[in-house]
Amino acid sequence: MSGSRKKTPVAAITTATSEKADKRFANRRHRHANRQILKTAEDDPKFLDRRQTGDPWDMAKDGKARFDPAERPKRMRK
Repeated sequence: MSGSRKKTPVAAITTATSEKADKRFANRRHRHANRQILKTAEDDPKFLDRRQTGDPWDMAKDGKARFDPAERPKRMRK
C-alpha cells in the first residue's frame, strides 16, 4: 500500500515498541484482584474498575501528541 496515509496527525510519545507486556500484566493484576473479591464476597460483590488496580501512566508509552504533518510527512505514513 504505497499510498496508505494517516488521516489524523497524532503519534505516540514513546521509546518503546509495544505496550503488550504492560497490558498483559495490568489485566492479570485486575483479574486477580476481582477473583479475590469474588471468593470473599457473600451476597453482592463490588468489583474493581481497571483504574483502581492500575495506572495507564505507568506503562511504557506516555500518551499521544499531535504534530504538524507539513514538517514531518514521513510520520503520516502507516
